[in-house]
Amino acid sequence: MLAAILAAQEQQPEIEPPKPAEKPVYAYQGKALKIAAECADEEIQAFGLTCSADDPCPLYLELAAVDGVGNRLFATGNIHATDATLWSILLASEDGGKTWTEGFERMKSTGLEHMQFADFENGWIGGQQLLSLPRDPFFLITNDGGKTWRKRPLSGEPRVGAVEQFFFENRNIGSLVVDRVQAGDAGGRHEFYETRTSGDAWSLVQVSPKPIALKKQRAPNPDWRLRTDSKTKSFLIEQRSGARWNTAASFLINTGECKPKEVKLTEPVVTEDENKPVDTLIIRTTPPVKKKK
Repeated sequence: MLAAILAAQEQQPEIEPPKPAEKPVYAYQGKALKIAAECADEEIQAFGLTCSADDPCPLYLELAAVDGVGNRLFATGNIHATDATLWSILLASEDGGKTWTEGFERMKSTGLEHMQFADFENGWIGGQQLLSLPRDPFFLITNDGGKTWRKRPLSGEPRVGAVEQFFFENRNIGSLVVDRVQAGDAGGRHEFYETRTSGDAWSLVQVSPKPIALKKQRAPNPDWRLRTDSKTKSFLIEQRSGARWNTAASFLINTGECKPKEVKLTEPVVTEDENKPVDTLIIRTTPPVKKKK
C-alpha cells in the first residue's frame, strides 16, 4: 500500500508557487507619465469617499521632494483625492530618470516628504500618516543607496505629529524637529530629537511652544529640482546643465479615479420549460433558449 501511494505521488506534477506581482515600469520618452492609481468599492468605503459611476472621484499625484545619488533618482509624495490622502508613493529611477519603478510599497493614508542622503549609501525619508491630523511620524531608511528601505517609527505609541525638518551630519548622527500640531503653546507644540543610531532610535532633547530651528539645515541638491508646470498639468523633475535646467522626467498630476464597480443585471437563464427559471437573478453566459415551434 505504501509503495502504491509513493508511486502515485511521484506521478503528480509539481505545483509552482505563485509568482510575485511585478512592479510597473514607467519609461519616460518626453511625454508626462501617468502613475497607475485607481480604487473601487472597498477603498471608497475605507477612505470615506463619496463617488459614483456617473461622478467618480479624481485622484491626484503630489510630489514633495526629489534627490539623486549617482545615477539613482528618487521622488517622494502621495496620491490623494479631494477629501483624503490615499497612499504614499516613492518613485525610484536607476538611470537618471529614463525609467521609473516604485521603490517602496504604498502605505495607506500616508505621505512622504523630506529626503536626505548623507553619502552614496545612507539616506532618510520623513513621513507621517495624513488623516484629520498628521500622526505617527516615521522614517524610511536606506543603507544601500536606495536599493532597499526599512521603516522606523519615531515612537512605539500612536501620536499626533509630523516631521517638520531633520538633518544628518553623517551616517549615524542626526537631529529632528517634530510639529505636534494640536499641542498648543501651553503643551509645547515643537519637539527636538537627536539620534546616534542612524535614525533607528531617537532621544527627546527639548520641548518648546515656539518653533525650533536646527543649527544645521539640509542644503538642496544643486543638480536636481522639482517644480509644477501649469501648461502640461504635471510635475517636472529637472537636472542642471550649466546655467540651464533640462527635464529628466515628468508625471501627470491627474493620475486616476475612484468609482464603484458596475453591476450588470441580465435576464435569467431558462430551461426547456420556460415557466421554470433556473434562477431569478444570475448572469447569462449563453444565449437564451428559444422555444421550438
